[in-house]
Amino acid sequence: MTQEIDLDAFSRLVGEEIGVSSWRTIDQALIDKFADVTDDHQFIHVDPARAAQTPFGSTIAHGMLVLSLISTMSYEAVPTIRGALMTINYGFDRVRFVSPVPVNSRLRGRFVLSELSRRGAGQVSTRFDVTIEREGAEKPAAAAEWLAMTVLPVAES
Repeated sequence: MTQEIDLDAFSRLVGEEIGVSSWRTIDQALIDKFADVTDDHQFIHVDPARAAQTPFGSTIAHGMLVLSLISTMSYEAVPTIRGALMTINYGFDRVRFVSPVPVNSRLRGRFVLSELSRRGAGQVSTRFDVTIEREGAEKPAAAAEWLAMTVLPVAES
């Protein structure tokens, strides 16, 4: 969990990289669990022998698995706004799966706060430019514009 900062300090971070998560290994067990949850058992994800015969050379993580890690990575990398009642995922304006994630790759999230706006009483919307880096790779695994909504007590917004 990251530090808490007040809303004014958080708003001064617009345009800056505000955090980088730790590395996370994407092993076959995680890929298989994701396949089971989403019912996406395409062989390039879950069949190591068959996937080894593809240009990937091994199984690869689902793009949606990589995208789903943004939330957990943000818990480490993004400060929370002091007094916030909750922050919710509001969606994405852009998502690109830039390069495949072979099994046993290590990923981390890099977060830039690109926009912050107050939306009525007790609501603050944020936009983050998120890059999911793959250790040792020239290109990132994914890039996204991620939107979140923080709810504050009405007196603090």
